[in-house]
Amino acid sequence: MSLKIVAFGLVASIAISGCAKKSQDISAQYVSPMQFQSYSCRQITEEAQRVSEYSARAMRVQNQTASTDAVATGVAIVLFWPAAFFVSGNGANADELARLKGQLDALQSASTQKQCGIEFRRAPLPEPT
Repeated sequence: MSLKIVAFGLVASIAISGCAKKSQDISAQYVSPMQFQSYSCRQITEEAQRVSEYSARAMRVQNQTASTDAVATGVAIVLFWPAAFFVSGNGANADELARLKGQLDALQSASTQKQCGIEFRRAPLPEPT
């Protein structure tokens, strides 16, 4: 094997492994519904709305990061290997999004346990860009 092929393979694997996940590919982190046990149905609703708004923002940021990483990876593989260093990968935003998804799951569980009758709807998956 030539040195160029080995270098190409190394750059490609580094770039691909560092790519940020899309928001729908990030799993919820477990959050205990027990922390919402003392909440009234109204408080659960208000908290769910607040967490949902934060979650939507974090999803937009995560999807934008994933798209930017995909472009940088393509450039790194095809044109210019130093572009691989601009692939940011999953970071604090991905962790925050996982936590927020977990909070929404916990709020839904608390709502169900208290028989609040709150309808939790998942946001539709974003259109591919």
